[in-house]
Amino acid sequence: MDYETKVFPHTGGYGRYNRVVVVFSWFPNFAAMLNLFSDVFYTVIPDSYHCKPDPRLLPSAFLPSNFSRQGYLNLTIPWRNGSGLSHCELFKYPPNASDFSEKLSRQRVSCTVGWEYGHVAGLHSNFVTEWDLVCSDFWKIPLQHICFMTGWILGYILLGTLCDWLGRRRCFLLSISLSSLLGAAVCLSNSVVVFLLLRLSQGAMLAGVLLSSYIARLELCDPPHRLMVAMISGFFGIFAELLLPGLAVLCRDWPVVQAVATVPLLLLLSYWCCASVFPESPRWLLATAQIHQVKRSLQQFSSRNGVCLRDEIYPGETLLSEIDSAYGEDCRPAYSSVLELRRTRVIWKNCLILSFTLFIGTGIQYCFTRNLHGYSSNFYFVYFLRVITGALACIFICLSVDHFGRRGMLLLSAIITGLSSLLLLALTQYLHGGLVLVLSVVGLLFSQALAMLSAFFACEVMPTVVRGGCLGLVLAAGCVGMAASSLMELQNNSGYFLHHVVFASFAVLAVLCIMLLPESKRKPLPDSLKDGESQRRPSLFLSRPDGDNLPLLCARPPLSDYNPDNYSRLVSATRRMLTKDNLPYRIAVPTRSPLLSHSETQEQENEVIA
Repeated sequence: MDYETKVFPHTGGYGRYNRVVVVFSWFPNFAAMLNLFSDVFYTVIPDSYHCKPDPRLLPSAFLPSNFSRQGYLNLTIPWRNGSGLSHCELFKYPPNASDFSEKLSRQRVSCTVGWEYGHVAGLHSNFVTEWDLVCSDFWKIPLQHICFMTGWILGYILLGTLCDWLGRRRCFLLSISLSSLLGAAVCLSNSVVVFLLLRLSQGAMLAGVLLSSYIARLELCDPPHRLMVAMISGFFGIFAELLLPGLAVLCRDWPVVQAVATVPLLLLLSYWCCASVFPESPRWLLATAQIHQVKRSLQQFSSRNGVCLRDEIYPGETLLSEIDSAYGEDCRPAYSSVLELRRTRVIWKNCLILSFTLFIGTGIQYCFTRNLHGYSSNFYFVYFLRVITGALACIFICLSVDHFGRRGMLLLSAIITGLSSLLLLALTQYLHGGLVLVLSVVGLLFSQALAMLSAFFACEVMPTVVRGGCLGLVLAAGCVGMAASSLMELQNNSGYFLHHVVFASFAVLAVLCIMLLPESKRKPLPDSLKDGESQRRPSLFLSRPDGDNLPLLCARPPLSDYNPDNYSRLVSATRRMLTKDNLPYRIAVPTRSPLLSHSETQEQENEVIA
């Protein structure tokens, strides 16, 4: 049964109640992004740090009171050419030394009593300074980010499938409960291992929060409003990123920042009690043939939107009766999983291509931000520039995608991203610094637009019965691209050039793959696997606004005005009317016998014939 044309308009369409639910679905995006990007402040390395001087390495005749603070540091810590005091080494003097000039032979040893740290991007202490993750333990910083992204990948895959089995609301409530609990537990971490395990688990639950709310809000919208609703949720995430530096300055310590970031998750637990602010998606209930639940849900939506399904004899009663006639009263729910994609061709192809484009959009951003670091080493310069380009990417999508189509703008974003990457790869050493900055900003803007549009496009073209699992696979591929930057840092950026070459080549390949995608602009969401398989690639230049492809022969209009839908509505409405006790009319039964009996009437007819 077509939800978009036969069910959605009779429940009030994108009415007042749908708008209220969509507004409440934006707040989980803010909470999830606040916890996601707080990881940037937890793992940032201080601007300057050095070993703490160890008096045991100094000779017994040495008196610190005879030297200034800077002189004392110069005698105890080696000096690196052009970069200040050494980060990881100390001087060790002979026990009986009395001459502290540079001519004295001194041994260089690793830090023995810890480090002294300078300014840390708004925080007094973070994950790095708490457990001294520098020098020989530096590898634990990218490992933490890889573990966090691994949690998001597992969460998208597992909870995406769970979203198709249990529903959007149940998956959301499960994810928000566990993520708030794990977020509070992260504040109490007392070791690196505990912190890594808790962040991995919280990342998995945050992925479920983001995924279930993203799907639920799009399934409550009609085609003209889907894009704007999705992009406003993106602005909520950008607002969370803008808020984080202020929270870091006010809180000063990372456990306090983590506690503040957990507060929005705790507030979202109120959705347990207020089921009306985040109801189950009626589209998913109908697609999975849960007849009793979908009837109750449709009556709730229609009444809150000001549309009555009970009192109307003809159209209102027909909607519920058509659902009965289409599915039957004894119909059992039918759930699907991503494993059924093995028997599909179009859906699997779309899922693979959009996973590839999202992987490129998130992975190639590291190439552009690294060029920004070369232009300025200020942490806030790169951070706010990335946030501003994300906001501009959202605005670009809002202004262009509904006019030129999803596929066209995705293609344009991939072309500009790949072109910027190739120019930087080949001509960085020959270009002026300002031009390198411009190319990096343009590439960062369109790579973020490529990532946002890939996720939105995937949610539109995937069928409702497997939308959670398919979108989870696509978003998991995006997290793999985000983790690729940490893999480079884990190797001290030794493979950065190869990383840039691979992603620039992938961006060029993505241009060819995007042309195989269908167009979903102003089209209903597919509900079944059959609907998803019926999507076809439109012609690149000669495309009709009302169809996916041009037929070989012109189809003739039907010769009769017979409409099977209207006939089925008439039959179902008549059946419901006849089975009611309170009919609008009643057939009168004669109280007396007719004037002529059946035998007499038959005799008169015989006489007339004779």
